[in-house]
Amino acid sequence: MKGKILLCVTGGIAAYKAIDLASQLTKSGFEVKIALTKNAQRFVSALSFSAIINQGVHTNLFENSDPIPHIHLADWADLTIVAPATANIIAKAAQGIGDDLVSTILLSQPKPVLFVPAMNVHIYEHPATQNNLKILKERGNYILEPETGLLACGYEGKGKYPPNEEVIYAIRCYLKYPANLTGKKILVTAGATAEPIDPMRMITNKSSGKMGLSIARAFALRGAEVTLVYGIVTETIPYYMKKSIFAPTAKLMYDAVMKQAKNYDIIVQCAAVSDYKPIKASTQKIKKSKNFNLELIATPDILEQLGKNKFPKQKLIGFAAESEHILENAKEKLQKKNLDLICANNLETAGKDETTLNLIRAGATKTTKPIQLTGNKFDVALDLVEHIISL
Repeated sequence: MKGKILLCVTGGIAAYKAIDLASQLTKSGFEVKIALTKNAQRFVSALSFSAIINQGVHTNLFENSDPIPHIHLADWADLTIVAPATANIIAKAAQGIGDDLVSTILLSQPKPVLFVPAMNVHIYEHPATQNNLKILKERGNYILEPETGLLACGYEGKGKYPPNEEVIYAIRCYLKYPANLTGKKILVTAGATAEPIDPMRMITNKSSGKMGLSIARAFALRGAEVTLVYGIVTETIPYYMKKSIFAPTAKLMYDAVMKQAKNYDIIVQCAAVSDYKPIKASTQKIKKSKNFNLELIATPDILEQLGKNKFPKQKLIGFAAESEHILENAKEKLQKKNLDLICANNLETAGKDETTLNLIRAGATKTTKPIQLTGNKFDVALDLVEHIISL
């Protein structure tokens, strides 16, 4: 079992999405219990949740089966999540009002709670709501900000319930680590670059960008200010990654990184940058022939340049994807490019959801044993972030 999640559902139109959230959590191996407010039951039924989690749902502060359900549920949970969180429950939690089961659970919970606000854009942006969210955050609670888009009320703006995949990423993060990196500025590169041969063909590699996106997501969920510079990726960029720069070629990525490198405390160069590009790309499609020769030149080495111009107290982390002599090649790269930490992995993990990283710090000798992280790329990223900030 991955953890015990108490899902509190309140009365917003997005309440139906909590049914899918409960389903995904249960399928992923979490133990889930549900508490519904009276207004939530106007949108969704307790029966729908019961069928998914295979147990009863809590709806009343005065249940006959449990005289103090708010205490027992709060004590049971590893993490309490309010999704969707209406302006009403946010106000109650901020002001210490306990007049039903869910609001009393929140008063009884000494551990941080994850709130997932979803509401009309004007309600979300109202000073009272923003002040209440600020109060909750200052108390150590977690706020997964809503998405911007077309809302159920017909308005367009910030207030949309986020994808449940991102809610689950937040749950996985906060079960293990707090959001304590506020004020840290992080630059992460991710994905593969592609060097054009002609308007259709290109030189690229197998990188999916999953590891780089996982690292950026882990830093952002922990409160850091993250800038993501990315090439070709196979997954959607997290909606809360506001500072994202698309840089599909080595030159564009080099320019984007070098332009602002001095502004960051930590730079994680995870992108798989093409080492070579055609001397000149054709502006028209090259017609097929029996023989075709392509003359290549080296692309700019972003990591090497960052190492040469590293700013005081700035930490630089690189990756070494190898097919053989993994640790030996990684240690050589660590020293040559003036890195603080290198993450060595086998090329076979490219594009996959699982990985094994061997972490080697600056100053390592031939006999130094690396720290090994193995598992799902996001879980590995969470632990990697902890090692990085310990530098």
